[in-house]
Amino acid sequence: MLALKLTLVPLFLLVVSMSGNWWGPSIAGWLAGLPVVAGPILFFLVLAHGPNFGARAATLSLSAILASEAFNFAYAWTCRSRSWQEALAVGLIMWFIAACGLSMLPNSPIWAVIAAFAAVCFGQSFLPRCSEASATAPLTRSDLIGRMFAGAVLTLLVTSISDWAGPAWSGLLAVFPLLGIVLSVSSHRAHGPAFAISLLRGMVLGRFSFAAFCLLLSYALYYQRPLVAFAEASILAMIVQGGTKRLATMQRARTAEPTVASTD
Repeated sequence: MLALKLTLVPLFLLVVSMSGNWWGPSIAGWLAGLPVVAGPILFFLVLAHGPNFGARAATLSLSAILASEAFNFAYAWTCRSRSWQEALAVGLIMWFIAACGLSMLPNSPIWAVIAAFAAVCFGQSFLPRCSEASATAPLTRSDLIGRMFAGAVLTLLVTSISDWAGPAWSGLLAVFPLLGIVLSVSSHRAHGPAFAISLLRGMVLGRFSFAAFCLLLSYALYYQRPLVAFAEASILAMIVQGGTKRLATMQRARTAEPTVASTD
């Protein structure tokens, strides 16, 4: 079990990080929206504490989308005029405040869906917009090792303190914005605030597949074996992620048509 905790999440992060080089940016973006960090952590929580604990943790993980969006919102607005250290500090403070508020909500999928939906709508509407074009950032070996190490540490931390934290904080910590922190800070340092803001806005697309994954788990774990529930949730997440990316591609194509017509 310890070997799985040390390798499973880092392996998933390795595949997602390197998929751009292996299969192209479209596949990399598709994989990045999947629950590659929180999914394995929730699975370990189910193995350690049982399906009921895991179902409650999955419900809080769904609502934790709000806390992740709070981090993105605070970082995006702060980084426009402040250093990455200040933006990171403000983002983490906002994440903690939002997580504390979510931990006080009833452990109900309905409340979790409302919180997640409100967060996505708020993020889409009020995150700063940036019209500057950004070049793609090369992935260095240190970036890759840092992501894998952070994934292993987060997995060990959440599963180790789950007895003390309970299902609520275990579920919230499973969705700690690990990738958001690593990607936003590295992008901000290497390419400036415009690149970081564009990246944070792009993360909203992946929230829908993650929400579908957690919502199905919050119900299925009460009635099905854990392996079956996680398999079904993973399939649903991939279907939703594929659908949202297709809709986003169609929307961009429709937006580009008037521009092309006016140019002609």
